[in-house]
Amino acid sequence: MAWFILVRLLFLVGVSYSAAAIQPLPWGWAANAAFGAALASAAIALEWRMRDVSVPHLLGAVLGASLGVMFAGLVDRAMGVSDDARWIFFHRVIDLVFPYIGLVIGARRGEWLEPSRLVTMFRAAAPQRRHKILDTSVIIDGRVADICEAGFLDGALVVPQFVLKELQQVADSSDTMRRNRGRRGLDILQKIQKMTGVEVVVSDLDFPEVREVDLKLIELARALQGKIVTNDFNLNKVAQLRGVGVLNINELANAMKPVVLPGEVMKVFILKEGKEYNQGVAYLDDGTMVVVDNARRMISKTIDIVVTSVLQTTAGKMIFGRHIEAGAPPAAQGADRDDAKNRNKPAAPPPAPQQPS
Repeated sequence: MAWFILVRLLFLVGVSYSAAAIQPLPWGWAANAAFGAALASAAIALEWRMRDVSVPHLLGAVLGASLGVMFAGLVDRAMGVSDDARWIFFHRVIDLVFPYIGLVIGARRGEWLEPSRLVTMFRAAAPQRRHKILDTSVIIDGRVADICEAGFLDGALVVPQFVLKELQQVADSSDTMRRNRGRRGLDILQKIQKMTGVEVVVSDLDFPEVREVDLKLIELARALQGKIVTNDFNLNKVAQLRGVGVLNINELANAMKPVVLPGEVMKVFILKEGKEYNQGVAYLDDGTMVVVDNARRMISKTIDIVVTSVLQTTAGKMIFGRHIEAGAPPAAQGADRDDAKNRNKPAAPPPAPQQPS
């Protein structure tokens, strides 16, 4: 980094000295040196601003500006030469407008100069590639690797450079939990890359004017006309509001959970005590929480329960059930429990005697 600073200082001094020696302005060597320093500073600022621009976009900008200069020259020749000041000004405007338009359009469409895009231009007409842009959260989650291995994600999986940078920052964190999550995400990416039949593309396309990673993902999905793969609830909503397609892993997991109806009987393993009195808590293989009444004394045992209700939320599903004691049907147990509640109720006090009027 120190030699970069040294090179910039030498460049600044060289331009200032050249301006002071040649003196393009008629105001003395000091004013010319300041003018040269200002030009050098502007060039350094432009170089600093363009340090994050990808190579395809730089090539697109150069190619677009060159085509603009050529087109402006053709228009100048076609219009002819005149000594009229207005005609000369019109020529100068053309010489500036067309290169500017070519520069801007070439920089915005620079992704078409990527090798993968150039190859597709010379191939026969085929269905357009369906890009799936991976979010940081879904990479760390890890379930996307199993989905890819099962063949449910077609098209190319795009991993942006800014997502890799964020993963590396998480993996280098001083917090042990964050560091483990970041390293897990990098391991998941390596696992997906080694899968046969899965195409993983690392995209250099970036949007320096956008700072937030979520907004960068949305802009990248727009540029590639792809979909974002995530399990971030907020990113899901923002992307949908901006018209970008989203594949939410949590929604897929909820859709794949088996349908459970009230009255069904299932076997569960009571793992811990519930919040309410005489409740036990169990979990299904997919992580669904099951709250069981009358199962506190059955902790660390596998029991039969009857489903009483199912609660579906955006975060997942919760199942409520009741323990089935051995030898008693579910309906009889419900009646016995109601009778027990009625027996445990205190007797109503006798009515107070009325006072004679």
